[in-house]
Amino acid sequence: MTPTPPNSIIWARSLCTSPIRSPDADRKAISSMNSERRLSAGVLGAGLIGVDLAVKVERSAALDLRLVAGRTADSPGLKRAARLGLPAASRGLSSLADLDEPLDVVFDATNAGSHAEHAEALAPLGTLLIDLTPSRIGRMVVPTVNGAEAAAHRDLNMVSCGGQASVPIVRAITRAHRIDYVEVVATAATLSVGRGTRLNLDEYVETTQDALREFTGIGDVKAILNVSPARPPATFRVAMSLVGEGLTHESVHPLVASAAADVRAFATGYTVTSCIVNDNKAFIAVEVTSAGDQIPAYAGNLDIINSAAIRVAERCAVERRPIEAMEVVS
Repeated sequence: MTPTPPNSIIWARSLCTSPIRSPDADRKAISSMNSERRLSAGVLGAGLIGVDLAVKVERSAALDLRLVAGRTADSPGLKRAARLGLPAASRGLSSLADLDEPLDVVFDATNAGSHAEHAEALAPLGTLLIDLTPSRIGRMVVPTVNGAEAAAHRDLNMVSCGGQASVPIVRAITRAHRIDYVEVVATAATLSVGRGTRLNLDEYVETTQDALREFTGIGDVKAILNVSPARPPATFRVAMSLVGEGLTHESVHPLVASAAADVRAFATGYTVTSCIVNDNKAFIAVEVTSAGDQIPAYAGNLDIINSAAIRVAERCAVERRPIEAMEVVS
């Protein structure tokens, strides 16, 4: 990559501080919801992602948290959930399936290898399943890209943390320019990468690449995940490199700023730290800090995928389409 032009620091800073857009019609509808219209929700998995997700669900005006289900009664996650006063159970999927009334939505925060079983078990109950694992089974959703169609599907896949951070910006650029190559490198602190993610590193890369291809139309893409052991822990960072035609500071800057503002509407710690364009090559870097619920500030990888999942569920609550009308995605 060529050296940073003199004005790039000021330029990147202007991207970081561009104002968050006003709440849209969905957000206004969510804030006015009453308890009868909220979706009953459960969280499957009580790891790094699950408990934070449960707290976000409980805080949402569109969702009604009924249960956090783990598999081990003495796990740190379920103990933490109990300390927070969250409803919790230790029989995993059975705990959710055996409730008196089927849940409207279940967030799967386990691992990619288990998601197919979970989807099969919950399908007869008409439950909307939002998958936070890189299983590549359901309809991939990035809220600012195709969130409007989420309510038409029963099994939704949230891609990956790197996908949620990169797809909105890469798509915005590819819609305005011919792009021949895209590379996305995500760096996450080792303390923010749980057992499920470690088991699914290959799936993470493949799912992120699939999402980049699907949402941008670019065939030549590469995704990389670095797990950093640095102390203090590294803040979650995603670097995007694009090679194409007609890329200039003037054309790329507003596209990046607009896409970033859309993401910050639900992931407030999403910040553009670099945006450099030279010789038809663009380099954009973002950092994501968490909102400070049940995960540390550096674990923006967990925060952005959880926040995206909540955003999608809230959109579905607003749509409130009958479950019978949803498309079953194989």
